Amino acid sequence: MQMETQLRELLAQKTGEVQTVSPEMTVCAAVELINARKIGSVLVTDGDRLIGIFTERDVLRRVVGERRDPARTRVADVMTRELVVMKPTSTVQDAMTVVAERRCRHLPIVEDGKLVGVISAGDLNAWLIRDREFDIEQLVDYINGKYPA
Repeated sequence: MQMETQLRELLAQKTGEVQTVSPEMTVCAAVELINARKIGSVLVTDGDRLIGIFTERDVLRRVVGERRDPARTRVADVMTRELVVMKPTSTVQDAMTVVAERRCRHLPIVEDGKLVGVISAGDLNAWLIRDREFDIEQLVDYINGKYPA
């Protein structure tokens, strides 16, 4: 594993489907989905078109922080519209740079205009841990003489 690994490889390791909601859904309904699935965001779609993302941060800032009624507020009114999307051919390094610079935790992955998945900061961290564990195992094997010559 390396930092040049394409995001499509990370997506292949993920289970479950991408959770999407309608822009007309209420914040209460969207939060119920987020809580039930134990996820940090849902993508907002209008038909097949990706139009935004609704995150835990949106709930705190734009709903609770603005004292909006979550039962009456539509997701479209409080979602993040300025999406940062990546391609499946983008690398882990590319994604980590975007997460660090843009301070976003969820990156929709789009190919040929179609949503194919989501990579989270947690997914990137888990990948890095597995990568480092592999490197450590290889070094230990080398030190112990188990490394193939």
